[in-house]
Amino acid sequence: MIAEPNTASNLPSQKENAVHDETAPESAVQNGSSVRNGNLKTPSVVDDWVEAYKQDRNVALLDLINFFIQCSGCQGMVTAEMFQSLHKKDVMRKMTETFDEETGLQYKKFMAYPWILTVTWPVDTDNKDYPLIRTGPYWKKFKANFCEFIAVLVQQCQCNILYDSYLMDTIISLLTGLADSMVRAFRHTSTLAAMKLLTAVVSVHLNLDVNKHNAERLYEVEKKRTSGKRTNYRLDQLERKRKEYERKLLEIQNMMNAIFKGTFLNRYRDVIPEIRATCIEEIGSWIKTYPDGFLNDSYLKYIGWMLYDKQAEVRLKCLLGLQGIYSRKELVSRMDLFTSRFKDRIVSMPLDKDHEVAVQAMKLLMLMSQNCEDVLSTEDCETLYQFVYTTHRPLAVAAGEFLYKRLLSHEGDEEVQPEGGGKFGASTDRLKRLISFFLESELHKHVAYLIDSLWDWAGKFLKDWECMTTLLLKNAEEDGEALSDAHESALIEIILATVREAAEGHPPVGRGAAKKILSVKEKKIQLEDCTKITEHFIMVLPQLLAKYSTDAQKVANLLQIPQYYDLDVYRMEHLRKHLDALLREVKDIVAKHSDMSVLEASSRTYYILCSEEIAIYSQVDRARTQLIDELMGQLNQLLDGFWQKEEGFCTDAGEISQMHSALRRVAAFHNAHDLTKWNLYDKTLRLLVFEMEHGSLPVLMILPALQCMYFSLLWQLTAVSENSPKETLFTLRRELRCFSQICMCFLHHKEKDVREKAFMILCDWLLILSHQDSNNNEEAVGLLDYLPSTSLQEKLLLFIQKHVFMEEEEESKDLTEEEDRKDESCKLDDLHKKRSLLAAYCKLIVYNVVEMSAAAEIYKYYVKTYNDFGDIIKETLSKTRHNNKIQSTKTLILCLQQLFQTHAESQDSSSSVDFHSASFTNMKELARRFSLTFGWDQVKSRESVAMIHKEGIEFAFQGATGVGGKCLPPNLSFLLIISEFSNKLLKPDKRLVYAYLQRYIAEPLPCRGDEWQPLIWYRNSLLANEDEESSVLGSSGELSPVGTSKMSSFKRKLSNGSLPVTSQTEAEGKAPDLQCSSQLASAEGKRRKRLKSREMHLQEHLPFLCPGGLQRRYCKDEIKTEDVSKKSQAEDTTEDVDVDVVSADQDS
Repeated sequence: MIAEPNTASNLPSQKENAVHDETAPESAVQNGSSVRNGNLKTPSVVDDWVEAYKQDRNVALLDLINFFIQCSGCQGMVTAEMFQSLHKKDVMRKMTETFDEETGLQYKKFMAYPWILTVTWPVDTDNKDYPLIRTGPYWKKFKANFCEFIAVLVQQCQCNILYDSYLMDTIISLLTGLADSMVRAFRHTSTLAAMKLLTAVVSVHLNLDVNKHNAERLYEVEKKRTSGKRTNYRLDQLERKRKEYERKLLEIQNMMNAIFKGTFLNRYRDVIPEIRATCIEEIGSWIKTYPDGFLNDSYLKYIGWMLYDKQAEVRLKCLLGLQGIYSRKELVSRMDLFTSRFKDRIVSMPLDKDHEVAVQAMKLLMLMSQNCEDVLSTEDCETLYQFVYTTHRPLAVAAGEFLYKRLLSHEGDEEVQPEGGGKFGASTDRLKRLISFFLESELHKHVAYLIDSLWDWAGKFLKDWECMTTLLLKNAEEDGEALSDAHESALIEIILATVREAAEGHPPVGRGAAKKILSVKEKKIQLEDCTKITEHFIMVLPQLLAKYSTDAQKVANLLQIPQYYDLDVYRMEHLRKHLDALLREVKDIVAKHSDMSVLEASSRTYYILCSEEIAIYSQVDRARTQLIDELMGQLNQLLDGFWQKEEGFCTDAGEISQMHSALRRVAAFHNAHDLTKWNLYDKTLRLLVFEMEHGSLPVLMILPALQCMYFSLLWQLTAVSENSPKETLFTLRRELRCFSQICMCFLHHKEKDVREKAFMILCDWLLILSHQDSNNNEEAVGLLDYLPSTSLQEKLLLFIQKHVFMEEEEESKDLTEEEDRKDESCKLDDLHKKRSLLAAYCKLIVYNVVEMSAAAEIYKYYVKTYNDFGDIIKETLSKTRHNNKIQSTKTLILCLQQLFQTHAESQDSSSSVDFHSASFTNMKELARRFSLTFGWDQVKSRESVAMIHKEGIEFAFQGATGVGGKCLPPNLSFLLIISEFSNKLLKPDKRLVYAYLQRYIAEPLPCRGDEWQPLIWYRNSLLANEDEESSVLGSSGELSPVGTSKMSSFKRKLSNGSLPVTSQTEAEGKAPDLQCSSQLASAEGKRRKRLKSREMHLQEHLPFLCPGGLQRRYCKDEIKTEDVSKKSQAEDTTEDVDVDVVSADQDS
């Protein structure tokens, strides 16, 4: 609310900071509601206010002041007193912002000429929620209306009252005073208003400048005319108008300087990033709108400095402002000093951690490259080109534009035809530049990313497959500039990538979260591209395959193109001859090559073309059958020769190579085609059984034979139907068991490749058998279901431990640089194989093929092998927890228990556990990592964490002997391990776990030495935030009152992984407080009813913490105290449970 101004005669007689309870004028409410709701048009509101100002400017200005206060979200009141009524010394004393303890109100006094304003508001108003930062469409509209109101206000006032030396002085002093407030809402709102005010004033300045120039031109024209008095009168009129414009321009310039110096210079470095962003956004607008006044280094430096801001929002506003400047060539010439000073910073910003900042930085560099000559060096450009390979697609597309316009596309390419280039001259030249860039970047496996980056800018060029294939089919005799072998390989990869991009219509894997949903227009373009691809490559692909039939890499890439065909195009009769040519070439390629990538591509080509829905099925099926007959004929001939030899073993390397090639060809086709009628199972079974008995077959024969047998069984399993006879099912079951035995035997093979292949096949095989449905044939499921026995599970786990987690001893050798590079490559390949083996086994755990407890052995290596296998182990833990939270939790605690037992066995039985040993520290670190996997949602993980503490407590006190349980439990140190999970317990659950722990503690407790320290530290971790507890354990083993600082100290030490050591002097100093027995009994006596009520609460929420048959170590007097009436127990329980529930709500 706002009060009328106080004159000299009616100054307030009450306290200086008193709040006046006058009501605000009605128009103030209208202003605020129109901006907030947008139900009135802003020009009409401003017109009403201008009329009110002309009638009584004081009331109208106070109305406007109140409007700005309301828009800040302040629910307080505003009072005003005339500046003329006060002495200068009193004025300076009033410029304060403070808190009045008597009234509980906060107030700010500042000058808004000709008044001193006092804004009073409740203290809780100073929060982080005010209109400008609220989210949602309503508040977004509010901000837009607020900015529009200021712009319209200046526009409507520019003809008269803007220059009355009263309105703008008051508004500027108001906004400047509020911008210095410690209250964020005032500071943010007034800064935004001041910046928008200056933007509006700049527009007025531009209009005045235009009018002044027009008046000057008219004056010069009239001056040249000599027509007597009338002309002289006209000259005088134009002269007065020109001087009036100059006066107004001077006033406007003073207003601009006042706002800039009073608000911008103080707020562009504000601690609030939104305020800094507002300042930078507006100064960019001023420079672009009024370059004659702002485009100089005095203003540009602020944008340059803010490029280093810590907040991405501010950096983004800087880049957007600079884009508006660098996009205009006439302004770039005046940016030389700024460009030289901040170019390096801008070039580095595509590496920004914020994606949007990186994208806008790349776009700015694109503008700088276009409009600034030689501003980017060759090294800068080469660095920026590499961003086409980034996984973030918007940045890659922006880099693709930079690459295309800077390197690939030159002006005049379409008009200038290179000599000898023919009709594809320009495209050929551009294509060669693209190939050269791709080869020089040395990132050959990322061609799909390169094409995707350029697709939006060079789609037409990249779809020119006719030009690409023409360039490939050129002969060196015809054109002396034929491509080299490396360039041909790169071009074929580019062709495949462009075909895939056009046919699929979405980015490659790894660039984009999901497949793009295509619009109707995009789907139409996609279908047109598929038709274009098919019609072109149906004719050209056989020629390319014929030319490169001996090059495995090129052929493998070319054979992937048919999978993107629109096969309906083959309906046209004149294209059938091209199909025959393609099938002939593929058949020849299969006969020539034994490379697996070529064979798999050939097999997939037949699979794509053998679709039963298309017209060419019969033609392709005949060709496929003929090819497989030939392959099986070659294999049978080789096998017959092999078995006819003495002892069934051939030593000829040539025969081994032929057998290897034949088996690989058959295996590649058996992967995609059903070859059951050729009885491949019996042929490979005989080979593998021979290897089991004699162990003399070469690896080159074992691996493809094992693969063939695996595929054969898969096809038989797929063929099981609802009507399959029992004889077939029993035969298949016998074959399945036989194959599993062979794989188990090969797990111990002398050759590493055979062992790994057998393990991978066996894991996949077990996963398939345990989840197959056999086409709803329940009898088949029962007969063919196969779960691994305990023995097999142990063998699989032993294989992982031996061949994945155990490091092989390396011999130190002096290697050359080339040998060292090859050695690193071999190590990397070996790591990939190990990761595949571990992932295959972890899938068995996740899908419940093997017992989940087997994961405990895997989790042991989580910390030790975190860099190599941490992601796989963590994902396994996450999946198993999703399947069964309790069983997964038991697996975690089992892992820690096994590690603890191994650690205890390695220690000297006569000595205590060494808390500082490497193995114990590793256990604590592993427990800490396990704790982190539960995340921040304590409610979600409540049951699991409580289970860990329950199992851990039981394990820690397992095996405790002696009279009254006073003997030290052998596993007591395990409490230190599970204390890492205490911070994941909710506060009510900490009390429940503490109550559960008390059952295992004998009374009185012998508190001598450091052997009981784990119990002390564990209890402290549970009681760290329990202010209501009357006593906790001391640092040297006694039970004495300890303050909160002591508990916090223990908590910090435990969280840092270090254990406090109590010196002998400290122990002696605390000797008078060692009456632990009586203190424990007293404390337990006071908490007896509360513990019972917690047990009832525990049974309701965490029942597994209260097993019925649990052995409790209560003293005789404790047992007697439990003999209370059921009625009183129920009352106590109800009362205490209510208390616990309330505290749980407060904690949450």
